[in-house]
Amino acid sequence: MAPALNPPALDGKGLVVIGGTGGIGLSAVKAFVAAGASVVAVGLEEDLATAARELGPAARFIHSDATRPETAPNAIEECASLFGRFDGLYHVAGGSGRRWGDGPLHEITNDGWRLTMELNLTSVFYSNRAAVRQLLSRNSGGTILNLTSVLAFSPSGDHFATHSYAAAKSGIIGLTKSCASLYAPKRIRFNALAPGLVQTPMAQRAANDPKIMAFVKSKQPLDGGRIGHPSDLDAAAVFFMSDASRFSTGQVLTVDGGWSVTDGQTTP
Repeated sequence: MAPALNPPALDGKGLVVIGGTGGIGLSAVKAFVAAGASVVAVGLEEDLATAARELGPAARFIHSDATRPETAPNAIEECASLFGRFDGLYHVAGGSGRRWGDGPLHEITNDGWRLTMELNLTSVFYSNRAAVRQLLSRNSGGTILNLTSVLAFSPSGDHFATHSYAAAKSGIIGLTKSCASLYAPKRIRFNALAPGLVQTPMAQRAANDPKIMAFVKSKQPLDGGRIGHPSDLDAAAVFFMSDASRFSTGQVLTVDGGWSVTDGQTTP
């Protein structure tokens, strides 16, 4: 029997969101709870009183760093203990490595490469490993969703030349697809979302640069040519975390306002 597509699409599920205390992750947490899930959200943001009041007992916030190997296992154990089940993980945590020395290949520092990889790829390895171990031990099937970036396969050299970041986000796609192949017989699904430029703290450099925003207006032409909102990814995230996507694995869904299929206008 096909699962219902009407809310609550996530009724009764216990989910973990790594990087779920701000931006895209917090928006997803709110969408998951609205769709009927109970969620453990992990992140580094401090001021979560408003979100905690809004979501109530259906959400548990944990202050922890995604790059620490114990963070995801602890969050998953908390989910299983608090809500009595663990059905899936959404990994959102990541960010720019410019402050460490990421940039064009010939300028990347050793720390820029290492730390950008730790934040954007190694953290995904930690969370995905913890999630699949838990799902295998429960023999219940489940779903793992990773956030990558349109820059993994549709680069923009003029304005977004951070090659460590692009390599890490490409690595997420490789990890997602290869794991999808191996674990499909165990009913564990792996998929990814690839956003374009979204209004998050990481995007402030671009959002505050008139030249970049003029480029984005033509590069992401949908809906008037705007920067994305975190909520633009919510419906796709709910779909992949729900049983409605039960026959989909190894997929990368691009949610980019048209970025990957348009040229964009670059100021000479």
